[in-house]
Amino acid sequence: MDLKISGKNIELPPTVRSYVERKLGKLNRHLPNIMETKVEITEEKTKSPQHRYVVQVTINSSGTLLRGEERGKDLFKAIDKVKVVLNRQIERYKGKLYDKGRGASPRTEFAAELESVQPTGRVTKVKRFDIKLMTTTEAINQMELLGHDFYLFRNSDTEDINLVYRRKDGNYGLIKPEL
Repeated sequence: MDLKISGKNIELPPTVRSYVERKLGKLNRHLPNIMETKVEITEEKTKSPQHRYVVQVTINSSGTLLRGEERGKDLFKAIDKVKVVLNRQIERYKGKLYDKGRGASPRTEFAAELESVQPTGRVTKVKRFDIKLMTTTEAINQMELLGHDFYLFRNSDTEDINLVYRRKDGNYGLIKPEL
């Protein structure tokens, strides 16, 4: 497993790096096909000390992405909390793989409400990622594992770019663009 640790607005001492390696290096015991783990630690200048440190971890397990983010006033406690979140994500992912083999449908355990879009807003973050070739069901599973409301993917049936999204009624929608 390739573990990449980076700091944003913070210089990471060797003690923090070794703590992250010790805590998150054990994740591959639960999920042996982890290819890469990215850890981004950020120190934010906030009024609330409970949200000073942000630890974001993204796991790439043979093309499946698992993500966890936690905040805390103590960096080591935030790392511990994100490890708990990732363990829960891994167990959920492994459970879906087990259910998939038994023919169960991938249903969510929770329905998130859509946030209202501010038309006066601006783009504050740009993300780039590889668009994977997968089925619609695999895209829905990936969206749920990431905890997002939508997921962009390349449909393995049509080889077109598609987007799945979670509807307010708890079902899913599929957008197929016409070129």
